[in-house]
Amino acid sequence: MGLQEELAKIDREMERPGFWDDRVTSEPLVKKRSGVERRLATLKRLREDAEELGAWSELLEEGEEAGEAAEFVARVEADLRELELQLKLSGPEDDKNALVAIHPGAGGTESQDWAEMLLRMYLRWAEARGFDAEILERLDGEEAGIKSATFAVRGDYAYGYLHGESGVHRLVRISPFDQQSRRHTSFASVYVYPEVEDEVAVEIEDKDLRIDTFRASGAGGQHVNKTESAVRITHLPTNIVVSCQNQRSQIKNRATAMKILRARLYDLEMQKRAEESAKREGEKKEIAWGSQIRSYVLQPYQMVKDHRTKIEVGDAQRVLDGGIDDFIEGWLAESMESAADVS
Repeated sequence: MGLQEELAKIDREMERPGFWDDRVTSEPLVKKRSGVERRLATLKRLREDAEELGAWSELLEEGEEAGEAAEFVARVEADLRELELQLKLSGPEDDKNALVAIHPGAGGTESQDWAEMLLRMYLRWAEARGFDAEILERLDGEEAGIKSATFAVRGDYAYGYLHGESGVHRLVRISPFDQQSRRHTSFASVYVYPEVEDEVAVEIEDKDLRIDTFRASGAGGQHVNKTESAVRITHLPTNIVVSCQNQRSQIKNRATAMKILRARLYDLEMQKRAEESAKREGEKKEIAWGSQIRSYVLQPYQMVKDHRTKIEVGDAQRVLDGGIDDFIEGWLAESMESAADVS
């Protein structure tokens, strides 16, 4: 089915009586329509550019307008890369918003500081991409860094872009916390899962929940230390634990924690289905997350290397400032090739 036919099919579905009364059905389809429209717009620009190629070739042969021709070629290349990327973001959850959780590994302050550096990197990437980012939960370390953080990234295909970032991230540097200036290796885990709406069918029974309240810590003034506004929810069947303390209201913190729990349970179900599908198809590749995916080396030299795609970037500071598109696009390309090999 071509993009125009797909758009027409979506439009017919949206004209169906009662379509807008069902958010579970309507919202994903509206997002899908937006993605199809974006691809069509990119194709239209490329077709228009293709019609100009002959004229530009003649000008270049005559030695004229070389500067403008270079700009034209750069624009066409950018559109081709954008279209290629859009085609890669075709997974069933790719068009959803993303929830990102970061946790330091063993190592105390060193790893907690590294976890905060990763938090900053992803927030800067989201800002540069034009996504909305909202910190849902953050627990500061005693000396520096964070003990945990969960944030939402909202925008077109946020989950599609970010879900390949799940895994363990490794940092090598001269420690700013070591008086002898020794080199340290730190680890932190990143986990990305799709944000789901409350209407999505995720069964959560009250008897399966243990809800604890406690006094929030960290920034926030005297209020956070005097009232038990922070909420921790444990889902007993899966032992998934989520918490939120960012809001002054216990009710708001509980609502946010439930949203995170719902997303994690939804993602867990999607993982189970993927594993069952892989077994049926005889796929050998491991679907679990948690393996070391990337190393960031600051001393004795600077380099960031993705261990899955083998992509290396020498400017580590640019990467830590949010320049992770090379790694994201490389992982998407490799995933697309792997899917083609399996099929």
